Amino acid sequence: MAVYRFRISFEDFDEVVREIDIKSTQTFEDLHKAVHRSTGYSAEKSSSFYVSSDHWIKGDEIAYLPNQRKIDRGVALMENAKLSKFIEDPHQKFYYIYNFDRPFDFHVELIKIILTTDPNIEYPVLFKSIGEAPKIFDSTNGAAAAIAATAATPASSDFDFLNEMDFVPEDSEEIEAMDGRGITTSEKSDDADEEEDEDNDDFAEGDDFGDEEFDSKEDY
Repeated sequence: MAVYRFRISFEDFDEVVREIDIKSTQTFEDLHKAVHRSTGYSAEKSSSFYVSSDHWIKGDEIAYLPNQRKIDRGVALMENAKLSKFIEDPHQKFYYIYNFDRPFDFHVELIKIILTTDPNIEYPVLFKSIGEAPKIFDSTNGAAAAIAATAATPASSDFDFLNEMDFVPEDSEEIEAMDGRGITTSEKSDDADEEEDEDNDDFAEGDDFGDEEFDSKEDY
């Protein structure tokens, strides 16, 4: 039984490389899951391998968790597709798309065929790892983090004047300077009280005037 060594690299991050040894009788599902044990991504995402030309032109598809349209079309399934049935070249290439919802594209190339298996190794096995796989934002975790952040912030309906106005301690000097120019809150309040008193006096005088006018008409 032969062992295939595949070199897997991100199409857009070619400095990130994995090399995986896998038995020729194992399936594309085994390879798919082995790849993501090495990247740290969830393997339970709709993904596909495509038999590829030397120029990475996609041919026949081998799918994992395919949609209904692909199933109706009779797409090959990873769990049933043995690697050996799709190897036609000692440097066979496959174009691989992981997670169609938020896809990452990979180049998968057969770089070595080992004629015997090692009885002490459980295949598939990671032979070489270069670079760190790019991070994937998980919307579920992101939502959980946002909820946690909201819960950690105490709710308050009070208006925090200093915080809302971006107050810093240095601003106190400007406030004191305003006091020196007679622009204080207390003086504004006093002015408002004086205006109110004047308005009340005007109303009082108006009332007296009204009475006098009425009396004069009555006398007349």
